[in-house]
Amino acid sequence: QKKYKVAKIKNELGLHARSAAQIANLAGKSAANIWLKKDDQTADASSIIDILTLACEKGTKITIVIEDLADINILDAIVDLVDSGFGE
Repeated sequence: QKKYKVAKIKNELGLHARSAAQIANLAGKSAANIWLKKDDQTADASSIIDILTLACEKGTKITIVIEDLADINILDAIVDLVDSGFGE
């Protein structure tokens, strides 16, 4: 059962390598795949390179999708990370 949440990139530099690494680190602990979606593009949330291909600048809305409800805490953690501006 898939579940998703939408988050908006708030930090000035957008979704760059360090912030992508923070997402990939969280997603890497998941039981199943986690995806990031922007418009019609989809990226594997556990891959820094994949995340960077989305080219998310400040103000971009991304959808975080989990495939297993066991990963709901990781979904929430990724949303919190994005909402906090990646601590920048």
